Amino acid sequence: MTTLRHHLEEDVLRWWSREGADDDLGGVHTCFTNRGERISSEKYTWSQGRWAWTCALVADEIDAGRLSGDAELWRRRAARTARFLAEHAFLDDGRTSFLLSDAGEMLPDQDGELATSVFADLFAALGLAGAARTPGEGREACLERAHRTLAISEAAIGQGTARSAPYPVPAGFRDLAGPMTLVHVAGELHRADPTAATKASARAARDALVHGEDSFLAPGTWWEFRPDRAADHDTLLARHVTPGHLLEVLWMLVHVGDHQPQLAVPGATLAALATRALETGWDQAEGGLLRYVDRDTGGAPDGRRIDTPYEALVERTWDTKLWWVHAEAMYSTALLARRTGSPELARWAARVRDYTLATFPDPDGREWIQIRSRDGSPLDEVVALPVKDPMHIARSLLLLNALENTPTTEENPL
Repeated sequence: MTTLRHHLEEDVLRWWSREGADDDLGGVHTCFTNRGERISSEKYTWSQGRWAWTCALVADEIDAGRLSGDAELWRRRAARTARFLAEHAFLDDGRTSFLLSDAGEMLPDQDGELATSVFADLFAALGLAGAARTPGEGREACLERAHRTLAISEAAIGQGTARSAPYPVPAGFRDLAGPMTLVHVAGELHRADPTAATKASARAARDALVHGEDSFLAPGTWWEFRPDRAADHDTLLARHVTPGHLLEVLWMLVHVGDHQPQLAVPGATLAALATRALETGWDQAEGGLLRYVDRDTGGAPDGRRIDTPYEALVERTWDTKLWWVHAEAMYSTALLARRTGSPELARWAARVRDYTLATFPDPDGREWIQIRSRDGSPLDEVVALPVKDPMHIARSLLLLNALENTPTTEENPL
């Protein structure tokens, strides 16, 4: 039986090393079809930042003895990708170009715009933070860029002015993805270069998520898009939720609490939220987690439409089975089961893992076939960006492998 570590090393990291890593120019090629066929050499800043951070994590895990491989190669990849971003992706105002050419030329969208996503900005900062954990030439400049970009991104999200391609947030709503990404990026930047500002950013994002009646995950609530007006509570935008996002943010809150104990969230709170995500999102007919569901009934999201492209996306793809949802669910449920000692979450962790590893890995060893229909068969269409994502699978498998090879005495119980 193939072990998790073997699958990670031989099917996931080896594929990205061979097919994706650009060790000449820096960064990673991600414009592949769902079947792993490259269709372009363009580089999305979103993916480059994710790759830099993931490469740094791979190097850390090799150094820790939990993986085989060349730690210095992966560390060079992290540093080279961070340098590629620093030299090519950033505009003068601290935001980033959403898309770059293979060599790093900024490429505008159909409207001539360059900076169209706060998430591209934040993932670029995440990549710089990961690479900066290792001292080296250019580290201080990378950190300065990362701190600046985090600050302007946090301000834009707080003011409701942040652009969010490929999923624009409609006016009158705020999205969970904003504070979720902020808490992760601020936490990782604080690890690399702790400052009062990163500490404050992580706290503010944590509070927006779980602290107070107006938070996204206050007791008895769960907002994916939180409406500014009570009159919009009946909309599809307000009623739909994304189980994968909730499970993803829960492990991020655990990690932030590990590094900044004053921000720790009680285990009972996290366990209750995880159980709700799993029970609401699990597909009783076919197994696995649905992409979008109605937060009260599970199944197809319902509610009053206000005629936005995002609503059309929810209605069209709600029952798809996606790589990132299941990768994040595998790690989050396993982590919370171990930290809380919950038998119920332990059962869920086994259920999620069995489904995920039976469904998504490519039978020919080419990482995963990342996009699936409701019954688990490959679905050859674009989801989010026309790319093969380089982070979610590797990140979750790396963290899960580390969890399974870390003595419980080294952990903080929740």
